[in-house]
Amino acid sequence: MKNTSLIQEEKRATLLFMWLFYIVFFLYDIFYFNFYPLFPWISEVIPDTVWYYLNYIKYIFILCIIPISVYLIKKEKPEKVKYIIVITYIITNLVTDIYYYFGSADTYSSGNLVELVIILFSPVFINKRFYYLVAWGLILKYVLVGLIVQDLVVLFPVIIIIIMDIIAFVLLHRFLSYVRALKVSFDEQLAGIVKGVIATLELKDPYTRGHSERVAEYAVSLAKAAGKVKTSDLNHFYYACLLHDIGKVNIPDSILTKSGKLTDEEYEVIKTHPVVGAKAIEDVEGIADNIAVVYHHHERWDGKGYPDGLVGEETPLVARITAIADAFDAMTSTRSYRPALPFEEAYKRVLDGSGTQFDPELVESFKNVYPDWITISKKYCKNQMVKEGSKNENPQT
Repeated sequence: MKNTSLIQEEKRATLLFMWLFYIVFFLYDIFYFNFYPLFPWISEVIPDTVWYYLNYIKYIFILCIIPISVYLIKKEKPEKVKYIIVITYIITNLVTDIYYYFGSADTYSSGNLVELVIILFSPVFINKRFYYLVAWGLILKYVLVGLIVQDLVVLFPVIIIIIMDIIAFVLLHRFLSYVRALKVSFDEQLAGIVKGVIATLELKDPYTRGHSERVAEYAVSLAKAAGKVKTSDLNHFYYACLLHDIGKVNIPDSILTKSGKLTDEEYEVIKTHPVVGAKAIEDVEGIADNIAVVYHHHERWDGKGYPDGLVGEETPLVARITAIADAFDAMTSTRSYRPALPFEEAYKRVLDGSGTQFDPELVESFKNVYPDWITISKKYCKNQMVKEGSKNENPQT
């Protein structure tokens, strides 16, 4: 969990879950062992001393979770707390139930109201893995107890839990649907903002028109081929690639569009754009996680790049991917100071840069996606021609 706001929401949900768990767990046990036997129609049962000790040990284990949970929450790892609570509860109750009822003539009667709290609260975390742990963990607990103590009464709590699991699953499914809808809406808004910013950059430097989109498409294609970027991260990786040159808005037009060779002083100004760009997006939710794309896409495998001169895998993977995509598109695009290179020549130069400018392993993946990159480039070229034609037909737009 990298997103700060998500971590804070997880903390709030975890703390609420802990309060409910401990209050219901101990109030139910206090009632069950101290007040329930006082009812006149309840026959008094006197468990042996060892069982009492086991029960107290169970309470100690449950209480020991509190300092562990506080530590994890402070370390920004609240997502682990709920798993620890549920697993500890299931295991300790399984042990005490089996010990008490195995070989006993008493009809099985156990469990705790807190189990219903756990089941019905599980959708709040919007986490399928946790839901499945709760659902199958509690069912498995009762099935194991039933098999060992040989008491069909265990079927009753199993049926109750299955019904509660179905209700919880419906709630979880609805929560996930809402989250997906919000995510799509957020991504669409973020995409619109990013493309608006890129359009502004292209007005400043017409020679970069389409460059950011092609680099983003190339980079995502290479990331998929390399298989080292999670599918769930590709969307935000794409947006970060779109903004990889955003720092160029800070470079004077006289340098950015200069047709001749840059002086050493002018080149030093050009080299500031990754730092400026990274500073611009460092607080943007969703993109900031891929800030390395903007900051390090001009690093080289041999350490001769900028801004930090990182060597080999010191440069984050996402930046090494973007570096190949950026270099390829730069070579195959017309610039103010030179014409575009043929695709075949750019392909050869990327291969020649393996182990010096580029990550050798990624260059091998580049060989596989090269045909796709040609298709991507032609698609953007065609779209650009359509846009230019539309503008010529409608000069007022």
